Amino acid sequence: MFQRFIYTLTLYLLTPFVVYRLAARGFKYHGYLARWRERFGFFADPGIKDSIWIHAVSLGEVNAAVPLIEALMCRYRDTPFVITTVTPTGSDRVLQLFGDRVFHVYLPYDLTTAVRRFLDRVRPRLAVIMETEIWPNLFMACAERGVSIVVANARLSEKSLRGYWPIQPLVRRAIRCASFVAAQSASDEERLRTLGAAEPKLAVVGNLKFDMTVPEGVVESGVAFRAAAGGGRPVWIAASTHEGEELVVLKAHAAVLRRFPDALLLVAPRHPERFKPFAAACRAFGFRTLTRSEKGGADPTCQCFVIDSMGELLAFYAAADVAFVGGSLVPVGGHNLLEPAALARPVVVGPQTFNFAEVTEDLITAGAVMRIADPDALGPAVVRLLSRDVERRSMGEAARAVMERERGAVARTMAIVEDVLAQAGNAESGAGNRNQRPMPVAPDP
Repeated sequence: MFQRFIYTLTLYLLTPFVVYRLAARGFKYHGYLARWRERFGFFADPGIKDSIWIHAVSLGEVNAAVPLIEALMCRYRDTPFVITTVTPTGSDRVLQLFGDRVFHVYLPYDLTTAVRRFLDRVRPRLAVIMETEIWPNLFMACAERGVSIVVANARLSEKSLRGYWPIQPLVRRAIRCASFVAAQSASDEERLRTLGAAEPKLAVVGNLKFDMTVPEGVVESGVAFRAAAGGGRPVWIAASTHEGEELVVLKAHAAVLRRFPDALLLVAPRHPERFKPFAAACRAFGFRTLTRSEKGGADPTCQCFVIDSMGELLAFYAAADVAFVGGSLVPVGGHNLLEPAALARPVVVGPQTFNFAEVTEDLITAGAVMRIADPDALGPAVVRLLSRDVERRSMGEAARAVMERERGAVARTMAIVEDVLAQAGNAESGAGNRNQRPMPVAPDP
């Protein structure tokens, strides 16, 4: 209890600095200034109870959760659904995908009063927490109220594990409040065990991202975009790029243009605040540049097309011959490789892929992904793949094969959720103490 008191007191003391940071980010991206009261648990009571609440921190986690959310909504049709995010991009994606089918707010900060206000309003019977969001006050408050927690698609890098070290005893208590922790991989399972999760509440269930389906019309949209841009020209995409990778990508495209003078680069910066600066950098580099917001599409004279929109990346992967996935040439840890893989696109990544270590290694082993050792190798790697049709097709088919082989995590997670809810119902009806009942066992992945 003393550790929790110190943790909570520290959060309250840091709150003015958190608010300042929120405001500072809001000057760059106005979405952070909107609905700020929600981050302290202040929002209109939606008048729901016994909801199923899913938390997905940002855009990538929301996209990964979509197959599971759809399955849950199909299975529990009469249950109200709540989805929380932390970032405006995640919020925009939730509203775009689900609209008024769900109640959406930002997750409050891990302050006891804010958490209490949040839980008082959404009244969940189940919390599904995506990936690595472990907040001690939130988890313990759920346990105190009898709210079952399933940590779905759980992953934990070595870096994140070290980051929890100052409050590891408290995090250990928090994660043991979960009814089940469904790890993505064996290495994630081992790190989560080190953090405090333990059998029979912990098992490898697989990665939900392998269960993604390409929405209807995506391929056709990519084909149409490419036709308008000049159908026969080489096209490559640099997706989810970060500030430290932008100059690298532009230099790589200069190398590509020396070999293919009509080549087109598509760029999707990871964060919206980088949209305008990147477009300006492209023009300063001498490339004829168009943007999604200004022109809608590219024309045959365009050399660089900046995708300054959210939620459309799949269609642009479909328009490209080769994909570079960013966050991998800087110490960010990489981003989702499975979206281009689902479209059978060959992928290039840098050395920094610790956020998706096992997925990346599986795809490299299968021959679907090319890893480069340093930024200078990006241009030659893209030129090589654009020059070799057979190698590109072979890598794309290998990616598709891995996707098909690894599917099934949604069904396994659904089985866990059903068991957790059934056992919670039995406990409420007098079947025994909630903390003494047998825990669900994950089906074999």
